[in-house]
Amino acid sequence: MSVMVSMILNIYETFTYEIYILVGESMELGFSYVGLIYLVMLMTPNIIWAKNQPKDYEKYVVNENKILLAMERIGEVLVTCLVLIFSSFNLRTFSSWSLWLVGSFVCMVLYEIFWIRYFKSEKTMSDFYSSICGIPVAGATLPVIAFALLAIYGKNPFLGISVVILGIGHIGIHVMHKKEISISGFM
Repeated sequence: MSVMVSMILNIYETFTYEIYILVGESMELGFSYVGLIYLVMLMTPNIIWAKNQPKDYEKYVVNENKILLAMERIGEVLVTCLVLIFSSFNLRTFSSWSLWLVGSFVCMVLYEIFWIRYFKSEKTMSDFYSSICGIPVAGATLPVIAFALLAIYGKNPFLGISVVILGIGHIGIHVMHKKEISISGFM
């Protein structure tokens, strides 16, 4: 029994050492107020959107690719958890590395502007899948970019991998909807 426990502890120590080598000291467990702010910025317009969906939205949801949908959901859960439990996303002394956080926050501000523009629009499918500052399907793309930049800022490969999963699902679904809309002549 003690040999088994010893083996498990050795595997654990090797694993944690490898992670430390991979990400360095900056990836620390702890509450991230920056992550909480980002989640509030992300979820608030989505809650409002639930009562302000674009016309004919239900027609497109039924055609969503199930693999992309699964990736989107898994990515959402992972990103939501990870941005809250690593304090390495919080503000630090300003340096050139902080520009990753600045870029990330700019994406989140653009995301909020996208939503303000959508809520002031006629709320059509075309409005919902519009671009902003040349960024296509901005409602899906901007938060993915923001969280990817946050992962770089926090030197957190776990969030980075989770954002890739989320991005493939979330952006993939939105791009498919946009293609369906342009085929049906709503764009």
